[in-house]
Amino acid sequence: MLPPCWAGPGGRLPWRPALLLLLSPVPVRGRQPTFSTTCVRCSKNRRLRQKRVISERKLTRYFVDHRKVRVVGGQGGGGGYSFNSEPRKIFGGPDGGNGGDGGHVILKADQQMKSLSSVLPFYQGFHGERGGTKNCYGANGAYMYVKVPVGEPGQERVLHLELKTTAHAGLVGFPNAGKSSLLRAMSSAKPAVAAYPFTTLNPHVGIVRYQDYEQVAVADIPGLIKGAHQNRGLGIAFLRHIERCRFLLYVVDLSVSQPWIQLQDLKYELEQYKKGLSERPCVVIGNKIDLAQSRINLPLLKEQIGERVIALSALTGDNLEELLLHLRELYDTYVGTEQSRGQSPVKW
Repeated sequence: MLPPCWAGPGGRLPWRPALLLLLSPVPVRGRQPTFSTTCVRCSKNRRLRQKRVISERKLTRYFVDHRKVRVVGGQGGGGGYSFNSEPRKIFGGPDGGNGGDGGHVILKADQQMKSLSSVLPFYQGFHGERGGTKNCYGANGAYMYVKVPVGEPGQERVLHLELKTTAHAGLVGFPNAGKSSLLRAMSSAKPAVAAYPFTTLNPHVGIVRYQDYEQVAVADIPGLIKGAHQNRGLGIAFLRHIERCRFLLYVVDLSVSQPWIQLQDLKYELEQYKKGLSERPCVVIGNKIDLAQSRINLPLLKEQIGERVIALSALTGDNLEELLLHLRELYDTYVGTEQSRGQSPVKW
């Protein structure tokens, strides 16, 4: 018998299969049955289902905004030890392969993830496989990806990469004092040399080699000017290279009047840039001793300053050996100081 909502003009209809009744376009007893929406029984069955109430405990479990996760990368596979033992080959030699690299654990941001509830408290990367025979390397461990929600958009940055010259000694002086010529005479470096200032715009590093195979790195710092600590010219770009030098070689031009003023100005610029920079171990080099005026100014320079002065000529090589010997003394003192502190000195 059909539900009471299916009714014709003559009362209840005889029983028929429901599927045929609904699909058949032929009217029953002269009229098409109508669908009643006011039936209480049918409206009850069509009520919207209410959402299941989730407890606060379950809500806390479903939404997690922080996790403490321990992550361990995969271990590299062990190397395979094997020796080639082919027939009629006496000295086969080792043919083992290296082990594979351990796998990474990578956090992968996913737009579908809205909580950290699925993140486990521990992740172990896959290990690399062991090396095999016939020089076969082991396979690398597979990467493990952990899906996490997106916190915020990806960051965008402009990175300024800066390499400060790492040398034992730094040649410090004003433009056209002869630093580049001196570096060419001391080492195999070939910086540009000309009769006008600011020939050197980038630092050059030359290596001074001694008979006991020790090597001392000397950097030709581009010429400073007054106000370099205020970034006049390319002051800051030049001064930053002097920070890494362990000892300094001040180069002054003996041919100009009052050459000791050059030394005072150089130390002032260094001290204004970084306090204590001018107090590092040093030696004063009076260049251009081959000129007549330089030989007159040399004793005056020694009277005005308290540091040791080595007079030489970078052009002719006069008295260059004295500088190289004193440079080695400064280097040996630096090495001894670093070793006494338990640190490793910089080697070239």
